[in-house]
Amino acid sequence: MRLLGWFAVLVAAAGRAAAAPDALAPYRMEGDAISAPLAATPGDAARGRDVVLGRDGNCLLCHAVPDSGGRPMGNLAPSLAGIGARLSAGQLRLRIVDSMHLNRNTIMPSYYRIDGLSQVAEGWRGKPILTAQQVEDVVAYLLTLR
Repeated sequence: MRLLGWFAVLVAAAGRAAAAPDALAPYRMEGDAISAPLAATPGDAARGRDVVLGRDGNCLLCHAVPDSGGRPMGNLAPSLAGIGARLSAGQLRLRIVDSMHLNRNTIMPSYYRIDGLSQVAEGWRGKPILTAQQVEDVVAYLLTLR
């Protein structure tokens, strides 16, 4: 009975771990892109705009965004004007997930990677900045910037 009890605890714990809402969706990098979406639900450009212009992404700290409504914007990184015409969805996805894969010296954070990072605040360790759905929403929005 004791062994059976431990087995039940392990099965329950494994079930919770598999269903954890903050678990990262698996992805595969192919060259300079992640071709497959991270979430089952297609990205929503309006929600993606909210992420880009809001505090979740903090994109405005470094990037100029064409339809930001006159909000102050950074100039540390390239403007996002026309980005949807220059890069594919897969290329945008990789840059959001882990831009360090393409440029080790980038100042852009890895929004969906959690391993191998340093200087991460304790409250954020083991957690991505954006969810898989938020990444897809941002990709959908950036594709509208043509």
